Parts: sequence; C-alpha cells; structure tokens
Amino acid sequence: MGPVRTELMWQSVVDAVDVAGGAEALDVLDLGGGTGGDAVRLALLGHRVAVVDPSPDALASLSRRAIDSGLNPTVHGILGDAADLLDHVQPASYDLVICHGVLEHVDDPAQALAAIATVLRPGGHVSVVVAGRNAAVTARALAGDFDAARSLLTTTAASWDVRALGPRRFVLDEIQSLLTALGFVPVVTNGLRVFADLVPSAIVDGEPGAREALYELERLVRTSHDFTSLSAGLQSIARLDLPVAPPDPGGNSAAL
Repeated sequence: MGPVRTELMWQSVVDAVDVAGGAEALDVLDLGGGTGGDAVRLALLGHRVAVVDPSPDALASLSRRAIDSGLNPTVHGILGDAADLLDHVQPASYDLVICHGVLEHVDDPAQALAAIATVLRPGGHVSVVVAGRNAAVTARALAGDFDAARSLLTTTAASWDVRALGPRRFVLDEIQSLLTALGFVPVVTNGLRVFADLVPSAIVDGEPGAREALYELERLVRTSHDFTSLSAGLQSIARLDLPVAPPDPGGNSAAL
C-alpha cells in the first residue's frame, strides 16, 4: 500500500467510477489531472481518459506515462483549465468528470461546474472533491492560531477571496447547493481524510499494520454524517439530470 492519503484519494476516484456505471468502459475527463497518476490507473481498468491541465510539463509527463504503460491513445492530455474548458472539449462527450482539488482555486466555482455540466452527457456524473472548512478551522485552533480559525469559520465559500485567503474551503451544504442549482442530483457524499491528516506520520509509518488499519478506518467512516463535516476533504458524486421528455401532443402513452 502507498501513502494513506494517496490511496484514499484514488479510492474516491474508484467510488465515482462505480457510481457512474464503471462495469462498462466510460469516457472520463480528469479536470486538473496533472501528470495522470489517476488517469493511467483508470485506463488500466478499461476506461478512456482525457486529462485537462494548464501545465505543459504535467501533460508531457502524462504522455510519457501513458506510452510507458502501453495506453496511448487511451489516455491523452488537453492543455487547458476550468475557465476555458469549452474551448477544448465538445459538449455532451463524457460520462464522468473528475473534479478533485479544482474548485478551491478557480475564480468562480459555479462557472466551472456549469462548464462541466455542458461536457457531460445527460445522466452523466461528476465527482467533486473540495477542501473542508471545518477541518481547517479545527487545525488552526489546535495550532493556537485562533484568529485564523475565526476568519475561516466566518467566511463562506461564496465570499472567499482566493488571492487573500488562499485555496477556498467549503462546507458540504455549499457544494451541494452549487450542484443542485446547475441541474445535478447529488447521489453519494463521502468524507475523505477524517483522521489521516491528524495522525502523526511516525505512528502511521513506524508501527506495523498502522497504515492498513488507518486506511480501513477511513473507509469505514467515509459515509458517516457524524464525521463528514470534520473531514479534510468532502466528496460529492452527482448525476446530471436527464432532460424531461416533452408531453405527447396526441395524449398517447409510450408503448410498454
């Protein structure tokens, strides 16, 4: 097993694929997917994956990784980001969009999610992972930085100034509201890294079996509402609502 944090984030991708219908090959877009660590693993599971990232160096590493794994062109890179996504990606062309660690940094999270909705096929899914605000408040308070804790606690995602405060932090209701306003139906909510960011690395790496036990504990509590609000990462997997069929002008029901 690799680092617990890395494996937990990978499992959040696997969870999203399972919800999206991963028994069949999916067209997956990994927004901000960097060097393609997750993309290559997804392609090895049989999915077709595109990585959108603003870094040419990251995409060059992705290309080398795909070639070395024998996955070219199953995995390919697209130079871009959330702001210009529609300049590079056709509407209604993907079954699943992975949007992990992106909305913390963009100027307008709603605009980014609207672009994602456009590139998804009807009934497609998005997996959003964002940094949890309550966990950040707790970490600042435990470090004795009470002013920073209070500032984080009283600043909403909508009023957040990324340039002044750094990456945006969310509570679950904020990300759920953004999704539903854009026609998504949240179907799964997971808490990520409830304990992993708090347990000293000396314990995780130094005691036999500690890494595996921590991973299993994290997987056990990920769906618990009692712990979700304290998670360092919040995952929401949501489905893009299917368009409502127009009424039959003749009043005839579809054949059963």
